[in-house]
Amino acid sequence: MIKQPAVYILASRPNGTLYIGVSSNLLQRVWQHKSGVVDGFTDRYDVHLLVYFEMHTEMLAAVTREKHLKKWKRDWKIALI
Repeated sequence: MIKQPAVYILASRPNGTLYIGVSSNLLQRVWQHKSGVVDGFTDRYDVHLLVYFEMHTEMLAAVTREKHLKKWKRDWKIALI
């Protein structure tokens, strides 16, 4: 398996709570969210459905994109999804 930096968006349900994150191993990170291994926001608000992701070649680019997306209005995020 090739590990590559990724930005991802999880949702609790259609039009529900959104979470934006970044990881160097997307499959493992989504599994962690879904299985409840990760305490915090996603566990508290039941945000486990992967609805969007972008692969990047460098972690710095992925982190920059994550920070950019987090500043977006909700409508823009939904349009992206």
